[in-house]
Amino acid sequence: MYGWEMLSFNIHDGFLEAIVRGNRSGLLTSADYNNLCQCENLDDIKMHLTATEYGPYLQNGEIPALLVIGYLSRAGATVIHYAARSAAVRASLLAIRPVQIAITDWGFREPSPLHTTTIVEKCTLKLVDEYKHMMCQATEPLSTFLQYITYGHMIDNVVLIVTGTLHERDVNELLEKCHPLGMFDSIASLAVAQNMRELYRLVLVDTPLAPYFSECITSEDLDDMNIEIMRNTLYKAYLEDFYKFCQKLGGATAEIMCDLLSFEADRRAVNITINSIGTELTRDDRRKLYSNFGLLYPYGHEELAVCEDVDQVRGVMEKYPPYQAIFSKISYGESQMLDKAFYEEEVKRLCLSFEQQFHYAVFFAYIRLREQEIRNLMWISECVAQNQKNRVHDSVVHLF
Repeated sequence: MYGWEMLSFNIHDGFLEAIVRGNRSGLLTSADYNNLCQCENLDDIKMHLTATEYGPYLQNGEIPALLVIGYLSRAGATVIHYAARSAAVRASLLAIRPVQIAITDWGFREPSPLHTTTIVEKCTLKLVDEYKHMMCQATEPLSTFLQYITYGHMIDNVVLIVTGTLHERDVNELLEKCHPLGMFDSIASLAVAQNMRELYRLVLVDTPLAPYFSECITSEDLDDMNIEIMRNTLYKAYLEDFYKFCQKLGGATAEIMCDLLSFEADRRAVNITINSIGTELTRDDRRKLYSNFGLLYPYGHEELAVCEDVDQVRGVMEKYPPYQAIFSKISYGESQMLDKAFYEEEVKRLCLSFEQQFHYAVFFAYIRLREQEIRNLMWISECVAQNQKNRVHDSVVHLF
């Protein structure tokens, strides 16, 4: 922030900013990733993560070989219950204290097999807990700013439920796959909607996403193409709304957040263009899905809308110096590495936001960095679980 605004920032938001800057030191480093990439199995990954801030979340409640529980019985005598793994241990216990000791399996359970989804869920739980702590401590306008961060997850959850229902997937199974930060009360009711108008009227009218549906409401049936158009239209409206909100906040928050959101808008424009090549989406339809801000707006959007292959997209992006550096890292025909290049650029910009003080962008940056960290852990875990260690470094984006 600038001028007198610096004098008042710490009154309401200084404590939370200090918490977030402190939490940043708990993010995994390059040394951590190098160690994780050398793990032989998921248990090794878990063992390494237990030495980090994820440790408390990865404890699965396993009970050791011998569990001793003492309590007073109704008769007043002390009764000791043992839970032991093997019959041999049980027999030895009975031989030692045959009168006072009762052997029981109460409380004992074998550890469940470790899966990649388990690691990701536990790490996501830490992110959710940190977000909830910030929300509990935040006052306006920071609380509204933090709510905006979750709207993207809400959109993803809506699309996940609607797409899954279209393919006759079980609703409870779909709800388990939803991101916790994007949950809302009526999300399970999304399964009953047959078109976008019903989707809005029955479910979304009472959610924060309601204002973004004004451009989506049609009577067309929901199919894969319409759902994807709905996703991108919602994201466009959401990013534009978030951008305007940050502009109203002013100061360093507006300066840094508008840059971060512009980068996000440009990245989505590139992805929309590449993913729509060879589809039924017309040039005008493609142009309508681009956000009305960003470095590419408006002239870059006009050029992207007419691109017919990835090389033409590269030609457009190389006219803009910040993106020329990104595409220079990618050889022709390697468009699959584009996502990683964009993630690396995003991480660099997010880390730079911590170099200034008295602004809200650090909250946005921290949550995004945590999400990137979870993506890294998911990739490493999947490669280790599938015995694809030769690819373990391919999609890992180092934060520091």
